[in-house]
Amino acid sequence: QVQLMESGGGSVQTGGTLKLSCSTSGLARVGYTVGWFRQAPGKEREGVAGMDSDGSSTIMYADFVRDRFIISYDAAKEIVYLQMNDLEADDTAMYYCAAANWVITSKLDSRWYDYWGRGTQVSVSS
Repeated sequence: QVQLMESGGGSVQTGGTLKLSCSTSGLARVGYTVGWFRQAPGKEREGVAGMDSDGSSTIMYADFVRDRFIISYDAAKEIVYLQMNDLEADDTAMYYCAAANWVITSKLDSRWYDYWGRGTQVSVSS
């Protein structure tokens, strides 16, 4: 059974930083994709970043990331991270971790992911 659990959200001021973590269990040993998505009130869920577990293909970032965020994966601990720097008010949203037991080409498209965490709230105030 695949389980994902996010942590690390919180409230920061504009320009601040947060590091989100997603603890995973039950995923395939090799060849899967993990990603981060977000959903702000009244808006659709959108992809933030996605990568393959073995780093076999290009990491994808949404255009709005603009080199501010970094996704990474610690295979030994089975934890996916999202380092978020220079946060803006528009980054306020619920952030979700997602995974699929196969390699996804369109890593920012939520339709391809099979498993989801419950989310962690990020609030950025000016």
